[in-house]
Amino acid sequence: MVTVTGEEYPGGHIVIEGDRITSVGSGPAPRTEGAERIDGTGCLATPGLVNTHHHLYQWASQGLAKDNTLFEWLVTLYRPWSKMDAEVVAGAASAGLGWLAKSGCTTASDLHYVFPKGRGDLFDAEIQAAAELGVRFHPCRGSMDRGQSQGGLPPDEVVEDLDTILAETEAAIDRYHDDSFSSMLRIAVAPCSPFSVSRDLLVRSAELARAKGVRLHTHLCETLDEEEHCLEQFGMSPVDYMETLGWLGSDVWYAHAVHLQDADIKKMADTGTGAAHCPSSNARLGAGIARVADMMAAGVPVGLGVDGAASAEMVSLAGEVKQAMYMQRARYGPTALTARQALELGTLGGAKVLGRQDEIGSLEPGKLADIALWRVDGFYAAVDDPVVAFAYGQTPPLARLLVGGRTVVNDDELVTVPQDEVGRRGAEAHRRLMKLAEEVL
Repeated sequence: MVTVTGEEYPGGHIVIEGDRITSVGSGPAPRTEGAERIDGTGCLATPGLVNTHHHLYQWASQGLAKDNTLFEWLVTLYRPWSKMDAEVVAGAASAGLGWLAKSGCTTASDLHYVFPKGRGDLFDAEIQAAAELGVRFHPCRGSMDRGQSQGGLPPDEVVEDLDTILAETEAAIDRYHDDSFSSMLRIAVAPCSPFSVSRDLLVRSAELARAKGVRLHTHLCETLDEEEHCLEQFGMSPVDYMETLGWLGSDVWYAHAVHLQDADIKKMADTGTGAAHCPSSNARLGAGIARVADMMAAGVPVGLGVDGAASAEMVSLAGEVKQAMYMQRARYGPTALTARQALELGTLGGAKVLGRQDEIGSLEPGKLADIALWRVDGFYAAVDDPVVAFAYGQTPPLARLLVGGRTVVNDDELVTVPQDEVGRRGAEAHRRLMKLAEEVL
């Protein structure tokens, strides 16, 4: 058992009452009349993994623009995305969240920022998918108001006007946000990126989020193209630009944060601004390798994200633990990130980024019973250290996944919703989107 906060038990127990952990320690659990007993022999127990950045709707557009840079990829995909409807989002979100759960994810954040007119309630569709699967969900009401006619990257047909965005975002917070300790659903405010939103939208979004007591999220410093765009249009680097708009703080996290200068890292550390590291997506798009080791050393909160399935096809969250570790070593050497540090990125690091470090991210009494059991017997038993067996090579099978003490995955199979059905939903969402998009492809 790896608590992530320091204590490790070669053989131990966890006691759960309701949705909380009440005891963690060595040796077998005390016998309790009427209790369900889960035998973890041959398993590694870790906290459930936390995904800090995703675009679930993109499950329906995987395998396109396969060899393009970020800007090229976006230009190619904006138009089919402009045809998506709530049915597409529901199927894509179900498959995307099911895939996350099968890779040990108990809490997932998603940034949905494309809202074609007259296509149904896309935001509600993904929220209902998460509720059905039983994972903790942090959907971010995204937005874009700066189309090509105003110097932005997206086509005008996929952007919204400022007043609509603010009204819809406030309505989403009022309808869905739950800030209770055991919350399964929290909303964040998330204008998409500096090259797709106006200065006014960034400022007004920050004001709205802080008035409502919710978090702020956006893409930042993902590519050198973005940096050049900010220098050309705003006369300053992305982090400096965001600082002028009130977008530094412990309630803010940036997706990617690949191209940071030392001064940027210091500003983020000093203000508690977090980062969602998405190593596979950054590699797939050729965006670069984020300075994760430097951010962690400086005290920046850093978590992991799988990013949109269309920029990192079929990537598992557990696999990103390995990918993050290996890419830091490729850049900085073999001591840059250890297996335990990488596991912390995927658990407590992500909890800190989402502001839930007091509730999830480690195995401690009083925290929510979000727990993953990984099979490290069989072939994996040849590795003496089970954390190394988990973090290196192919991810071990998931024996059990608990969210608030409720089983979501058992013996590597989804149990809250039939696994085959979830897979079919994702495939049907893809086929539907491709059919809807035929007129623009």
